[in-house]
Amino acid sequence: MQFTRDLFDEPAPAPAGRAAGERRPADDPRPPLALADALAPASFVHPRATRELMLGHARVAYEFTRGKRRTIGFVVGAEGLSVRAPRWVALRDVDAAVQEKGDWILRKLDETRQRQARLESARIQWQDGVVFPFLGQQVIARLDPHHAFEGVGAVLDASDAPPTLRLALARNASASQIRDAAQAWLMRQARRIFIERLDHFAPRLGVHWNRLSLSNASTRWGSASADGGIRLHWRLVHFRMPVIDYVVAHELSHLRVMDHSPRFWETVESVMPDYDALRRQLKDEPVPRW
Repeated sequence: MQFTRDLFDEPAPAPAGRAAGERRPADDPRPPLALADALAPASFVHPRATRELMLGHARVAYEFTRGKRRTIGFVVGAEGLSVRAPRWVALRDVDAAVQEKGDWILRKLDETRQRQARLESARIQWQDGVVFPFLGQQVIARLDPHHAFEGVGAVLDASDAPPTLRLALARNASASQIRDAAQAWLMRQARRIFIERLDHFAPRLGVHWNRLSLSNASTRWGSASADGGIRLHWRLVHFRMPVIDYVVAHELSHLRVMDHSPRFWETVESVMPDYDALRRQLKDEPVPRW
């Protein structure tokens, strides 16, 4: 779920009607860019940083810890760069190793920063008229207090453009009430869709599943146990059906091969020939933040 860009992007084109290099009009409402801001180096600061270096034109403050390990390790996450080293390695050697990995570190830090920005921009604001993806298509949620929808609390009107999810809630419903009603509907759809796709792929893979659990795990889209239990993250219903199919096929394939050996991926490929592209989509596409 990552994209890259150069640290120094090409300058943006001049607005229409004004040639590049032409003085900004006096009535232009945008504040001028301060020279200090324009020349400031990129900065990546871990909240628990204890050491700091300049990597190229970027300031990198990183979290440093020592532990029982044989080599220096680097991890780039949402908070920034973390470095772990054996107890016997001198600090100057740690800094030298960070400098040596500088290009990789900067690329990963930049990718992570962009990914976090994309995730934040995808955060759902729960209110009347909120839009969110369902099976890869945008759905708009509307409060409809005059209908109970046969006791289920919500119904999707696919005849609208975009499709409208009508929620049986009062006009003054709180954000948490709207979120909970939409989540309940999405989870019902997830269970229905997952069962349908499990039943579709299990015979083709020659396996049997016997239990489906909906997951809300923060780091895994699914899991499988040797007794035939399958866990799938209900938020997969935000994605297009082929991506859901990949995850379903992936977990069912574990009922034949419980590791990620070449034989496992051959099993997945037997029913999902384009699994690698779908796997990248699952990784690259931002999931709406709740």
